[in-house]
Amino acid sequence: MFSKMIAFPTCGFYFVLLFAHVAHGDLSYSFPEEMKRGSIIGNVAKDLGLDRGALSIRRARMEADGTEKRYCDINLNNGELIVAERIDREGLCGEKASCILKHELVLENPLELHLINLHIQDVNDNSPQFKEDLINIEITEMAVRGARFVIEEARDTDVGQNSVQQYSLKNNANFILAADGNTLEIVLEKELDREKQHAIDLLLTALDGGSPQRSGTVVIHVTVLDANDNAPVFSQAVYKASLPENSPPGTVVVTVSASDADKGLNGDVTYDFGHVGDDVKKVFSIDRNVGKIRVIGIVDYETTRSFEIRVKAKDGLGLSSYANVVLAITDVNDNTPVVSLKSLTNPIPEDTAPGTEVGIVNVQDRDSEANRQVRCSIHQNVPFKLVPSLKKYYSLVTTGQLDRELASDYNITITATDEGSPPLSSSKTVQLSVADINDNPPVFEEQSYSAYVTENNKAGSTLCSVTARDPDWRQNGTVIYSLLPGEVNGAPVSSYLSVNGDTGVVHAVRSFDYEQFRSFKVHVMARDNGSPPLSSNVTVSVFVSDVNDNSPQILYPNPEGNSFMTELVPKAAHGGSLVSKVIAVDADSGQNAWLSYHIVKSTDPGLFTIGLHSGEIRTQRDISESDSMKQNLIVSVKDNGQPSLSATCSMYLLISDNLAEVPELKDISYDEKNSKLTSYLIIALVSVSTFFLTFIIIILGVRFCRRRKPRLLFDGAVAIPSAYLPPNYADVDGTGTLRSTYNYDAYLTTGSRTSDFKFVSSYNDNTLPADHTLRKSPSDFADVFGKTEKSLEV
Repeated sequence: MFSKMIAFPTCGFYFVLLFAHVAHGDLSYSFPEEMKRGSIIGNVAKDLGLDRGALSIRRARMEADGTEKRYCDINLNNGELIVAERIDREGLCGEKASCILKHELVLENPLELHLINLHIQDVNDNSPQFKEDLINIEITEMAVRGARFVIEEARDTDVGQNSVQQYSLKNNANFILAADGNTLEIVLEKELDREKQHAIDLLLTALDGGSPQRSGTVVIHVTVLDANDNAPVFSQAVYKASLPENSPPGTVVVTVSASDADKGLNGDVTYDFGHVGDDVKKVFSIDRNVGKIRVIGIVDYETTRSFEIRVKAKDGLGLSSYANVVLAITDVNDNTPVVSLKSLTNPIPEDTAPGTEVGIVNVQDRDSEANRQVRCSIHQNVPFKLVPSLKKYYSLVTTGQLDRELASDYNITITATDEGSPPLSSSKTVQLSVADINDNPPVFEEQSYSAYVTENNKAGSTLCSVTARDPDWRQNGTVIYSLLPGEVNGAPVSSYLSVNGDTGVVHAVRSFDYEQFRSFKVHVMARDNGSPPLSSNVTVSVFVSDVNDNSPQILYPNPEGNSFMTELVPKAAHGGSLVSKVIAVDADSGQNAWLSYHIVKSTDPGLFTIGLHSGEIRTQRDISESDSMKQNLIVSVKDNGQPSLSATCSMYLLISDNLAEVPELKDISYDEKNSKLTSYLIIALVSVSTFFLTFIIIILGVRFCRRRKPRLLFDGAVAIPSAYLPPNYADVDGTGTLRSTYNYDAYLTTGSRTSDFKFVSSYNDNTLPADHTLRKSPSDFADVFGKTEKSLEV
């Protein structure tokens, strides 16, 4: 325990300011009333041993205990305790000897509570006052020397030395003043003689002990009467009673009674209040005839807990006496608890750990004893609870993990219920928001996406749209789309596709070709704008659909015209015999690659027919002698696209069993190239003659093979291996023309220019194995028909 002395000048005097540390960190300060606002009372930070900077950080503040006003405050910069409101000791404590205001210093993080006891010292700012400016006393002339007459004392709202300390009576010939404790009397020093003096005026002065000294005066007007020598006498000097607060008007508090031994008018007693304050007159009244004190105003225990009422009894001729009524006000449970939110962290992050303090709640109840005991609770299903911290203080703490995506705001209703009978309660709703953190990655609406686009699309066309949702808030939930790096057919994926970063719309960067690739996959990333950012990926499969943009390509016979194909048809061929086959492919797919074959022009329309989907050329009837030896067919190959595309080729057929029967091979040519073929045939014949001996050897070998297998004269690539086909060409099951393998052999005799050509059917028609065929180059018969000057190779 220690104390300091600080002087405050007030009205020429010095008042001492005392403060001391109290147990458990409490502080007590003593200072005079009526100090100016902003006056320094003490330094709380210094007295508590706190760093001055910590006051602001810990949100230091003063709270009044049970009162609506805070009469002092704290300077957070230097820790000084200063006067915040005018302090009138008389208005706060009345005539009580001790006037103490209780304030609380609240510190947070961690929560601390220090009780500040403010002892308000009285200053001499009130003068003594008598109830009336004129006191009328009637004294009979029969009064003997030494008779005493009670005078109601003066009242000074100051206390202690500043209250009334002494009285003085102006010098006169008949009376002297006698003051004993609380009794003030004038004593008859010399008998009265009404015939000499029927009235006397006395000047009574009341002096307090303040500095400077204050005084109050009253004139006592003494009327000399004939004999009335008995004053009323109360049955009790002090009446005590109790009254519950909120008693209705008209309630009888107590009945005072006084008797007078005199008779007649001198014995008639009336009652009145003595010198009481306005607060008593507003609440109570007294029946002048019977002495009943009744309630006429509002009785509030929280405002005034007791009353001391001075009661006067007066007889008919002016003699009076006084008694005191001490009235204790009892408390009833008429005040509901008041819930105040002193501190709140708002918003709170959703990753706040359970058990974290987010707010401080204070509960006040102005009632007393059990009526003041309060229970505070939260009855909602929310992840928060109240934990008692200090007296009248609760900490609002979290009880579980928060998730802003499930609940972004909480309306927490705090209910306070006192222990009164019946109990009273009140509620306060605290609105608390949950701040978002980036704890959710974007999630795509689908596990994968498929985009379908027809080939030859325009660059920039929209393929599909990907959508990802992020339940986080603001930038944490803002989704940005991008393509993950990768390659498609050896090229960067960005050269094929692009994605709109804001909308997720996927665009084609360039035109696609179904014949180059039919599908590919890319990966799209959705990333939020959080810190750190979170992301997720999704696969987008792009399927290119075919359009009919490729015409059929004829592989056999060669449609280019730089060589022509000639097939030898036996004269004995029957109707339905396989003569040849047109082989074609289409780079498209599906119905765009379904090929159909048509003979658009022929030498004899009724002699040959072609399979609609197989391309096989067969005889429609038996070969007759009247049929022309040279047959020319123009075949059209069409696909099934919309619109349909086509290609044509020419097929040359010789009806003969022996090459010698052919009159002039040079005549077999395109109509438009007859002149050129003539020159080519002449050169071919010269070449044949030159290599005659070589032919004999070859023909002998061919003759030997002829006994075993029939042969067919075939110009160009006879058997078409799969390696010959162009890349990315695929036969369509059931509609293509490459399902069967055909093998053709040709040989010549050792005679003149005639040779035998035999037809061999397909493998499906028991065609000979491929290793038993004779392969020929595309230029084997070019010399014969005038296409080239090279020698015929067998």
